[in-house]
Formats: sequence, structure tokens, C-alpha cells
Amino acid sequence: MLVEVVKSKIHRVTVTQADLNYIGSITIDEDLMDAANIIANEKVYIVNNNNGERFSTYVIKGERGSGVICLNGAAARKVQPGDIVIIMAYAMMDFEEAKQFTPVVIFPDTKTNKLI
Repeated sequence: MLVEVVKSKIHRVTVTQADLNYIGSITIDEDLMDAANIIANEKVYIVNNNNGERFSTYVIKGERGSGVICLNGAAARKVQPGDIVIIMAYAMMDFEEAKQFTPVVIFPDTKTNKLI
């Protein structure tokens, strides 16, 4: 049996931009992606702590060290710059493997989105 478990989590980062006139996705600072073990084009789920929105999209690499968290396309309607979001990626695993698995969780500075 396979189960879906949290693989990676970027806990409480601040949205820096929302670009409605883009095809879609979320742009994430590449430093945060590396630290959280998230790759370009990976599906992620976003939870907006300010308004309760929950949605999914895919990841685009943002400039390393920039702190960028930009929701693009339709997802831009679900956030405002300054909102605090949680970004999560999930993975399918064998049930026994999942019981032993530990996700990567990072806690960046919410003012700068930089790693602490």
C-alpha cells in the first residue's frame, strides 16, 4: 500500500509579490528550495495564514538569496504581498517506509524569508 506524506515544508514565509499576468506557479528563492528539498516544477500546496486559502501549483526557481516568494497567474488572486504562507510538498511512499520517514521542515525568518 502507498500513502501520501509530507516530504518538505517551508513554514511561515512572507509573500513578496503576486503577479496575475504570469502563466502560473510560485517562484521561490532557490536557497529556500534547496534547504527544503524542493525542486523546480514540483507540485506544492500553499496555505495562506492570513485568509485561509489552500491551493496547489508548481515551483519555479527564484533568484538565490533574494527571499522571493511570488504567486503567479491565478494563484495571485489568493494572496496579497505581506501575507504569511506555508508551502508543503508531498510524496507517495510505501506504508512501512512512510512510518520511518522524517520530512524536511525549514523555518525562515518571516521578515526576510532568509534561512536562519
